Amino acid sequence: MLSRRNVLTSTAAAGLGLAAAAPATGNANPACAPEKAALGGRIIVDAQVHVWLADTPARPWPADGVGQAHIPRPFSHYELLARMDEAGVDRTVIVPPSWEGFRNDYATEAVAKWPHRFAIMGRLSVDDPGAKERLATWRDQPGMLGFRHIFNRRTASWLTDGTADWFWPAAAALGLPVMAQTTGRAADWLRVVERNPDLVLIIDHMNLSEETARQGRIAEAVAEAVAFAKHPNVSVKMSSLPHKSSQPYPFRDLSDHIRRVFDAFGPRRCFWGTDITAGLDRFPKLTYQQRITHFTEELPFLSEPDKDWIMGRAIMRRLGWA
Repeated sequence: MLSRRNVLTSTAAAGLGLAAAAPATGNANPACAPEKAALGGRIIVDAQVHVWLADTPARPWPADGVGQAHIPRPFSHYELLARMDEAGVDRTVIVPPSWEGFRNDYATEAVAKWPHRFAIMGRLSVDDPGAKERLATWRDQPGMLGFRHIFNRRTASWLTDGTADWFWPAAAALGLPVMAQTTGRAADWLRVVERNPDLVLIIDHMNLSEETARQGRIAEAVAEAVAFAKHPNVSVKMSSLPHKSSQPYPFRDLSDHIRRVFDAFGPRRCFWGTDITAGLDRFPKLTYQQRITHFTEELPFLSEPDKDWIMGRAIMRRLGWA
């Protein structure tokens, strides 16, 4: 496993385009984000990154996992933190990956080491007999702020067959936000929101996927995301976007789509994020710093106050991350 000390010189990491430029101005001492905000600095919070360990006999991935790893090697929290420090990212929301199953232990380990830098939107199997009991003490776990749900493959039916119905009002009653992959199932998720108006829902990746991009359906998927904007309890992650583009940085073909989502939801309900390990086959040399400047320098319709919200303040407020 890569350590924080050697990760920046790792050949494996450099070869996957995860290197970044020098830290952004004003992002020193990232562990003190509230103090930085009080001094007028911009807090940069990545709304989604996966970290994971290798599939081994001692810690196997489930045979019926609901996803495929983005890259063919582990991506450690040591490596993530090194990249954050290089690029000037203050904090990151860790989303445990679906290919490891319903487990949060490695994300919890990251929070234990760096509680001021990481928080977790955890995985919970809603068909687990003990799930309701676990819900009541969910936030007692260090760094645990809510949930992230994907319903596909073997879990696809859970969203509509009643398996998950108990979860939405229970999460809403406890004020626990939910991140969700809505792509291809926006109508089903919209019904969840309509039936649970107090549920805090955060749409992943502007409702986009690699499949929608390949099929030329980005505009259609964005329109589905915009339909949620009338519900004040719904927000959207502007994350995992570069590899949905057919152009190189700064991905001009996505600008109008980003603006449409921004105009619908506003700066306090839009959250910048990277999903940094996704799409590296398309853009192997894209740096973490460029993922930041895509929003801070290349989208002229965003004001400086808008950027302050989108780049960090909004996600911290929505998740209650002090």
